Amino acid sequence: MPMTPVPDVALAPVAYFPEKYFLENLAVRADGSVLITAVLQKELWIVPSTPPGSMAEPVLVHAFDHLITGVAEVEPDVFIVSVTDGYATHESHLVRIDLGGWTPGEPVAPEIVFTFDDRVRALNGSCLLGPGVLAVADCFDPGRIWRVDLGEGARSASARVWLEHDTMADDPDSEIASPPQPGVNGVRYSARIGYLYYTSTAQKVFMRVPVDPGTLDPAGGAEFVAAIDNADDFCVDEDAGFAYVTRHRANTLDRVPLKPRHGSEVRHLAGDPFDEVLVGPSSAVWGRSSGDYGRVMYVTTDGGTTAPPDGVFRKAALLRVVLSPRAES
Repeated sequence: MPMTPVPDVALAPVAYFPEKYFLENLAVRADGSVLITAVLQKELWIVPSTPPGSMAEPVLVHAFDHLITGVAEVEPDVFIVSVTDGYATHESHLVRIDLGGWTPGEPVAPEIVFTFDDRVRALNGSCLLGPGVLAVADCFDPGRIWRVDLGEGARSASARVWLEHDTMADDPDSEIASPPQPGVNGVRYSARIGYLYYTSTAQKVFMRVPVDPGTLDPAGGAEFVAAIDNADDFCVDEDAGFAYVTRHRANTLDRVPLKPRHGSEVRHLAGDPFDEVLVGPSSAVWGRSSGDYGRVMYVTTDGGTTAPPDGVFRKAALLRVVLSPRAES
């Protein structure tokens, strides 16, 4: 069976951030604006919705006391943000931010809804498994995914280990000494396919776990899907059967099949040859306008904060990425 043709890819900056800003994760709101976590700066930002081809000015939402990583919308305009100082102190929280009726520039009132115990090393990506249920990656040794059950209005929570697996561990012997390369990093749940997918940066793999649709607990063990190095976060196209993975230090966006035994079909979509627009891509989500799913995604970059190509730092950015069928030659 022939492989699905690789699409044409158009990259366009939507907003720029200063050099050495580490944009980590993002969530697109219903109005098309984009929430972005800046992990090292400990800040949450919003980029207002703009027409395709135009630029926007980012607006600071809130500055935190600890590193900020994952962000997930758990109710309309209610977001849970992962705040962590795990590598240094193991202090990690889930913070509720309600943007209903909020106007950019106004203050917000973050609420800590859960504090993890000291088993957590460092929170990373997160996603919804179902209404009021989050999966949250804990990316340093031994590495695990937590299940978080939210209370009414997402104002309280309980948590337990959802799954541990060898592929979730970090690499203490990595050439990158401090902190080590994370293990389990990005997590995304595909309800239609029935699997939670995750990347492990240190172990250089893309994995999946079957999910019981009733309990939302694992229905089996972790399964190898494909080998991929430098993988960070990703988005999933259930219709096409692919994940689109940001390779952070390698400066590419790759297409990875969602089914095992198709690892040879992993392809670079952008960044090879090197493209200055795509330096340090860290996460990807689909837009929410009609027709965006499977076609228009938003990608964060750090401009080379963690691994500057040729020693040159660029501005961090939010990109709009459009996939379109490749014209036949």
